[in-house]
Amino acid sequence: MVSVQHVSKVYTLFERPTDRLVSLLPLIGEARGREFWALRDVSLRVEPGEVFALVGPNGSGKSTLLQIVAGIMQPTRGRVISTGRVAALLELGAGFNPDFTGRENVYLNGEIMGLSRAEVETAFPKIAEFAGIGEFIDRPVKEYSSGMYVRLAFSTAIHVEPEVLIVDEALAVGDAIFANRCVRKLEELKERKVTILFVSHDLGIVKRLADRAALMLHGEVVAMGKPSDIVNRYVGLVHELHLRDAPLEGGSYRHGDGTSRIESFAILNSHGDEATSFLSGERATIRIRARFTKDCESPTVGILIRNRLGVDVYGTNTRVEQKELGSYAAGDVLEICFVLDCLLSRQEYTLTVATQHADGASQDWIDDALSFAVIDHRDTAGMIQLNTEIQWQRNP
Repeated sequence: MVSVQHVSKVYTLFERPTDRLVSLLPLIGEARGREFWALRDVSLRVEPGEVFALVGPNGSGKSTLLQIVAGIMQPTRGRVISTGRVAALLELGAGFNPDFTGRENVYLNGEIMGLSRAEVETAFPKIAEFAGIGEFIDRPVKEYSSGMYVRLAFSTAIHVEPEVLIVDEALAVGDAIFANRCVRKLEELKERKVTILFVSHDLGIVKRLADRAALMLHGEVVAMGKPSDIVNRYVGLVHELHLRDAPLEGGSYRHGDGTSRIESFAILNSHGDEATSFLSGERATIRIRARFTKDCESPTVGILIRNRLGVDVYGTNTRVEQKELGSYAAGDVLEICFVLDCLLSRQEYTLTVATQHADGASQDWIDDALSFAVIDHRDTAGMIQLNTEIQWQRNP
């Protein structure tokens, strides 16, 4: 369990080094620094066994909060209460002595976290195997690449039997194969009811792993709830460059400058009828109707399909498909159809629809506008149906 109670963190910023000296000698002159609040009255609670994600733009206070939760930094105000053994994987290099070998750093970190030497010795073979850095385990870590560094750091953190795991975007430097192994390991820890608090800019990972999520902006938590809702709101923030006050309603988030307004949308089956279920491989049509409220040159219309975990499956738009839509005056209506083969596997999906300016800025974006199901008598794995044919012969 992790309980963050009204935590704030303030720094004093100085224009010149001499101003810092003056602030230390108040009898000589007035302090000349200005306050910068990295965190302001942040409160949240991560329940035992829960996976909680923090998202937000750079500089929003996510990493500062994790450092305070991990005990590396003290808050200016408020407090953090955590129960159980805490393992933290923060910025690259934190916790490792660059002059020690990888093996020595594993033992050092294990003992710092309260494990006996015998316990570390028992865990070490698994740590070395998962890290996969071979003979470099006995070389000073200052000789490691960033990828090797994070492999060993992550492997150490997850194999010391933590009850609380804190991860700060540390997997961004790993290769794709190792990143997938790490995600599977985090899913394993989730099944074992390890409490996990993590920061990631990979929104697919947030939707896949997290039970809840929070959006941070300017040192404050501005939204908290289901990962899919928080990610949708964050995407809206990125598109608009500022956070709108629109509420999270119906599992979706709508944003845009209103140059056009989507009036209707539907998915039609191969018979031309609106439907909410489709056969795998069936020809389907996504129809979108939008009305312009202002004059507009070369708008873009797009679609995005996500699975039930909120992971992006497929997306395209008229710009990608090289379809020029021309010019529109206020009051004009645009109806557009995306005709495609529904080559998806059997499960539920959502459809996001959007109109945009030529530079990508949103006019009207509706996340998870509707849901639909794909039906298939075959029980294939994954999210797509590739209509596989098998050819074989005996004793060729």
